[in-house]
Amino acid sequence: MSEFASQLPGAVEEQPFGPDVDVMKVGGKIFAILAPGAVPEAISLKCEQGLALELRARYDAVIPGYHLNKRLWNTVLLDGSIPDHEVREMVNHSYEQVVAGLPKSARGTLG
Repeated sequence: MSEFASQLPGAVEEQPFGPDVDVMKVGGKIFAILAPGAVPEAISLKCEQGLALELRARYDAVIPGYHLNKRLWNTVLLDGSIPDHEVREMVNHSYEQVVAGLPKSARGTLG
């Protein structure tokens, strides 16, 4: 999922928490936190509150955000139980949530 997330407009990958955690940012704000070495691999994503609850109810592999605001973040265990296209939609939703919160001037530079 890191490769997919890094292709979104303006996405930047950093490792502020060390080499084992990949952080994807847009406009200086985090939209995805990946733990590629975890078993199973996991990705934490920002999510609209109602959708966050819906996804947790639908998928056992979607849990409240680990060490994050549990109302607005989900951690998705990439154990193969969620179709890839669904995970990509979750990544897109997280990205869009963060972009929507950026100043208009910053959003204009993402094109």
